[in-house]
Amino acid sequence: MVRKEVSDHVRSWRFILLLALVVLTFFASLYISMSNIRAAFTNVNDPDHAFFYLKLLSATDGSMPPFHILMSFLAPLLGITMGFDAINSEQNSGSLTRLLAQPIYRDNILLAKFYSAMLIIATLFISLTLLMIGGGLFLTGVRIEPQELLRILGFAVLTMVYVGFYLSLSIMLSVAFRHAATSALTALGIWLFFTVFYPIVVNLAIRAFLPDAAYLTQSETMAYNELIMNVMRVAPGQLYSDGATTMLMPSIRSLGPMSMEQLSGAIPSPLPLRESLMIVWPQLTGLLAGSIAFFALSYYLFMRREIRS
Repeated sequence: MVRKEVSDHVRSWRFILLLALVVLTFFASLYISMSNIRAAFTNVNDPDHAFFYLKLLSATDGSMPPFHILMSFLAPLLGITMGFDAINSEQNSGSLTRLLAQPIYRDNILLAKFYSAMLIIATLFISLTLLMIGGGLFLTGVRIEPQELLRILGFAVLTMVYVGFYLSLSIMLSVAFRHAATSALTALGIWLFFTVFYPIVVNLAIRAFLPDAAYLTQSETMAYNELIMNVMRVAPGQLYSDGATTMLMPSIRSLGPMSMEQLSGAIPSPLPLRESLMIVWPQLTGLLAGSIAFFALSYYLFMRREIRS
């Protein structure tokens, strides 16, 4: 079943078009990074200037956003495209009824849908990672450090989890709704709300309910800033952006507000990988928890659904 699902995904035109878009975005970002890598690598004022391969994914000249920023928009589309019609299209065509007439468990069907899509996604991002490292070695001859390799792999894993979140959401919607167009529009509406409208709603709520910052003490300002950032982290894209930025920029020491005392005592130097992972861990577990919750809900709905109707 997994081989059949993988074959269907690879041969579908919508996946080929979205794959071409991701690959073109990757090569465009890599080309811009390589064009500006000398200035980024020799900028001694940047604490991360010595991480050559991390700069390939984060350096830009302003003509287009870095690759991880672009992936915060493209990764959800990839997950939605691969899952919005996973169940309802087969039920509408009648193939699901014939499939369940065989000695096959229902949960195996749902697991095959999710596992095959994640297998393709993992293959895609691991291939892009190895291609970027190999291209950097071939063009520059600069040896990659173990910490850089682990950080890039961590970024790839975080991107896969982010795609898996929207894949689980779209599979759940394909079980909940009968028509594929309804599930696709609902998934796109959720993604658009959290990407565009949710920050606007939060900013309007801040202006309406929070007091003027000029009348607050430093501790109260930090508490309100922490509250605002926690509210913003309800959006999956914010969790991914925080995690990707921390993995690709080792000098980031905190994702929350810091006092002047903390800033004055901090040395602008890259953090070890272990400490960066501790900073990223809440974002990663948040995306994983959301993916598991949506998949569990789709499992519950699918097991109780009447297939023959």
